[in-house]
Amino acid sequence: MKDQLESLIATMVERGILFDEAVGEFEKKFITRVLEEENGNQSRAARALGIHRNTLSRKIESYKLDHHPRRNGRGH
Repeated sequence: MKDQLESLIATMVERGILFDEAVGEFEKKFITRVLEEENGNQSRAARALGIHRNTLSRKIESYKLDHHPRRNGRGH
């Protein structure tokens, strides 16, 4: 994983991606993934991320993330 991260960073630097832009994209993807893993449950996602639930809510709003649980076709 370290090599993949190094390669990604090198590519971003070569393409002139600004630090704030890179951090924001990483944060959005990370939060989205954890929300998916927790089926949209913000309390569990915040715990998994190690941040306060209110902070997570603000980030979801700020990034305009879709945080609703997915239906799995079994009526859950």
